[in-house]
Amino acid sequence: MHEDDTPGTRAALIGDAWGGFSAMLVALPAAIAFGVTVFAPFGGTLAAEGAIAGIFGAIFLGILAPLFGGRSLGVSAPSAPAAAVLAAFAGELAHQGLADTVLLQLGLIVFLAGVLQIVLGFAGVGRLIKFVPYPVVSGFLSAVGLILIGGQLPRLLGAPAGVSLSDALLHPGGWSGHSLLVGAVAAGVMVAVPKRRGAIPVAILALLAGIAAYFTLSLVDPALRMLEGNRLLIGELGDDDRSVADMLQRHAFLLHGFTLQQLLQVLAPALTLAALLSIDTLKTGLVVETMTAVRLDPDRELIGQGVGNLASALVGGLAGSATLGPSLVNVSSGASSWRSSLLAGVFSLLALFVLAPLIAWVPVAALAGILIVLGARMIDRRGLAFFFAPDTRLDFAVIVVVVLVALSANLVAASAAGVGFSILLFIREQTRSSVVRSRIEGREIFSRRAGAPVPADAGDANADEGEVVVFELQGSLFFGTASQLQSALEPEIGNRRFLILSMRRVQSLDVTATHVLEQIKDRLEQRDAYLVFCDIPKGLPSGLKMKRFLKETGVVRPSEKAVAFRQLDEALDWVEAQQMSHDASGRAAAALALRDMPALVGCSPAALAALEAAVEPRAVKSGKRVLKSGADGEALFFVSRGLVRVSVPIHKKTQSYHLATCGPGELVGDMGFVEGGLYGMDALALTDVEVFALPRARFDALAAEHGELAVALLRQLTRSLAARLHTAVGEVQALRG
Repeated sequence: MHEDDTPGTRAALIGDAWGGFSAMLVALPAAIAFGVTVFAPFGGTLAAEGAIAGIFGAIFLGILAPLFGGRSLGVSAPSAPAAAVLAAFAGELAHQGLADTVLLQLGLIVFLAGVLQIVLGFAGVGRLIKFVPYPVVSGFLSAVGLILIGGQLPRLLGAPAGVSLSDALLHPGGWSGHSLLVGAVAAGVMVAVPKRRGAIPVAILALLAGIAAYFTLSLVDPALRMLEGNRLLIGELGDDDRSVADMLQRHAFLLHGFTLQQLLQVLAPALTLAALLSIDTLKTGLVVETMTAVRLDPDRELIGQGVGNLASALVGGLAGSATLGPSLVNVSSGASSWRSSLLAGVFSLLALFVLAPLIAWVPVAALAGILIVLGARMIDRRGLAFFFAPDTRLDFAVIVVVVLVALSANLVAASAAGVGFSILLFIREQTRSSVVRSRIEGREIFSRRAGAPVPADAGDANADEGEVVVFELQGSLFFGTASQLQSALEPEIGNRRFLILSMRRVQSLDVTATHVLEQIKDRLEQRDAYLVFCDIPKGLPSGLKMKRFLKETGVVRPSEKAVAFRQLDEALDWVEAQQMSHDASGRAAAALALRDMPALVGCSPAALAALEAAVEPRAVKSGKRVLKSGADGEALFFVSRGLVRVSVPIHKKTQSYHLATCGPGELVGDMGFVEGGLYGMDALALTDVEVFALPRARFDALAAEHGELAVALLRQLTRSLAARLHTAVGEVQALRG
């Protein structure tokens, strides 16, 4: 937006006034034409009321839509979709000989369509327009530009009203040289001064130039000064033989007497009309938003359009929507706020009573020349560059599809085709993306045993596979990637006892993917193996609760071989507990005697006897702490039976980092014991645990008497701390590398 166009400034007010006036000049003749088209099948005075109905629609939509709507720069007026639906229905009534009820029936259709649009706005349907892909918008803009050019060419050539583009081009005998010259002057001004920022916008300058050219030609051809029957001019608005007040009074009486049966008869065309007008409005809003960078509230826009159509129905006016031609003229004429849209309606009201004689002399070709230039500027030339880049060639195909469907069918069908094609391309891209972000052998991150040696084959790619493998999944798990997911997991069945799936990076999940997971789970269960889920998001971007969804679809159930954990560390702890709590025969592992601890190998019998007298046997229930961070480092613990999870609290103690899992024969302690300070870690019993606690004071006494014992214990503690650091570094490299 130009710095002088800030809403509320004098320049902005002038720009809005010019924009509203020039938009009215485009919208009002079209509204009159649409009204005549709808009422034409009935002929006589009823057909003459069509022009007034079109003007009423332009007035009430133009004023009420911006007041109650999304405050956009789009101009609302009777539109082609409304004329098409209402004209078809009016033709059916005329064929049935029901001309006496036409006003009531058409009024009810417009009334119901307005109500339905208000309902759609409050239901939030308008927000769906934000999900239209850019190639669809680009194709839509280009198609609208071409349609705008095609629709205005017959008017530029001076062809009679209602002549199609092909007929106009194939019959040059019907062309008017005067019309061509006037249109060329207006278009030339539009092209010559495209960036003028003066008090008078370029569209108005072009219109004034076209009018000047017309009256200059009239000096040579006096017939141009005739208003009646002159197809080169807009002509008179309405019919003086019909009283506007009489029309309003009669229509209000008809609407007051409608019945429920009559309402049901028009429900289907009302639904069709509401849908078409809503799509037309949102598409126009999207185009205006793209051109002006002024954000649109699509739901409020539908509400405003509904209020405008409802009010228009009450006075016998036509239905309408935000229309592209007047909206583009509004923007190009210097409008910077929604006031210009409202002023377009106000000027339509003034035109009915005050400006009609002046507007009647505006050349049709001048308006056509302006709209043709605007249409040419709407064609998205940057979209052509998509063809030359292999990565964007399919996006170019979407643009072409939208343009071709729009030209051969209509804009609504083009939008649907473009969105459908974009969805297919999106699915294609999703299926080409891997759903497996990483595959990690359990030996790389699983064994956090503080005293466990590093396997000799840890770096050998040909080493035998272990019991555990971890898959980190990503992206969308849906019908398009389900087969890829199955292909990745199936080879692990039969070789693994624990198949762990990290779901942290999964963006979506559907029933097809869960069916694949259930099949994997069933096959693992047959082999007494487990499917383990972890890092399950609380909610997906779609709002789906993944954990609940997995339970509801039968993948995760407490009694089966599929379990879920909050974090990968918890899943690994559970797996290790399953492995270490039983021996090879499946029996519970026996408690390890103190003198059989690996750390005490080589100590003298006297030292071992003194140690046995100094320690305190303790039993810790599963889920209880062996030691707590922040407490005095008063003891060193020898694990005799069970598993202990060692972790460091992080994030204000609401989360923790898993350092190690200690089993029988291992020491649990940290630098707090060595330094005589506080523990910096937590040690949680994963199973029922038995430990021997060696208080710090008794350790000092043993060290004074049996030095080799103290050295052995400190050496083992140092090795445990080093192993934890080594494991943490290795895990970071495996997960982030």
